[in-house]
Amino acid sequence: STDQYSWHLAHYLKKQLHRVLPHVQTAIYMLNARKVARFKKGYDTLPKNDRVDAWVIADHLRFGRLPHEMQETLIYDALRRLTRTRFHLTHEIARNKTYMLNQLYLKFSGLRQDNPFSDTFGATSVAVIEELDPEIIAEMPLEELVEFLQEKGKNRFAEPEEIANYLKKLARNSYRLDKVMADPVNLSLSVILSTIQHMESQVKRLDKEIERMMKGIPQTLTSVKGIGPVYAAGLIAEIGDIHRFNDHHALAKYAGLVWTQYQSGEYEAEDTHRERTGNKYLRYYLVQASDAIRKHDTEYKAF
Repeated sequence: STDQYSWHLAHYLKKQLHRVLPHVQTAIYMLNARKVARFKKGYDTLPKNDRVDAWVIADHLRFGRLPHEMQETLIYDALRRLTRTRFHLTHEIARNKTYMLNQLYLKFSGLRQDNPFSDTFGATSVAVIEELDPEIIAEMPLEELVEFLQEKGKNRFAEPEEIANYLKKLARNSYRLDKVMADPVNLSLSVILSTIQHMESQVKRLDKEIERMMKGIPQTLTSVKGIGPVYAAGLIAEIGDIHRFNDHHALAKYAGLVWTQYQSGEYEAEDTHRERTGNKYLRYYLVQASDAIRKHDTEYKAF
């Protein structure tokens, strides 16, 4: 199978077999394309064509190592579309934030290197980036800058004068951008920030729909401190029927959270690398859920 490309064919075959042969027990199996490709590498000189590929698949089946039979899991498939789209968007947001920070160095190098705000992408920090320049901040009266920070921060700063003074110091020590570059850099920053904000709003939209769908799925994951409906959905969507896995080792392997072994004679390496295989979506949600548990459960905070 190759993700979405095999979905329609597999479900079509399942429905047709049930319609044409209702009294015959049939089963659909979806092979892992990577495993078949690696199996083919055992033959040194085979060409690449449909006839040979079909023969390799048949030869692979001869060994009897079939995966679990495909089950009708539309609810998991539907949920998976949402959680994987969320995965894609969160990674795009992170990539755009990195790009934006690189652009910020051109405009305000001091703010890029030592931002006094707890969140570079918070409302006040973004207002400083979009509405002010280092030259303006350096020349602006302290009282006016304090008023600006209080307005954008909705009076939440305990010591706005200290932040204002530090901003003025950063502005004085920052590189000056040539006027020819100023407008293009400002526009670039504005576009990237708008893109990030739009993506974040779409993630919230996905989260709402995920939470709605999760209400109809029996589960106990959300009873664990730190695991909300979104992370629980990511785990459930990728794992599906937990009985597909014989034990937790099988699940860890499926997620790609296993490390290689290097042993020869009496020597065995202590430090080995993680296998570069497995379900990246499940691995992501496992790591995120684990980190959330660590933050919210006092028993795990030490880790």
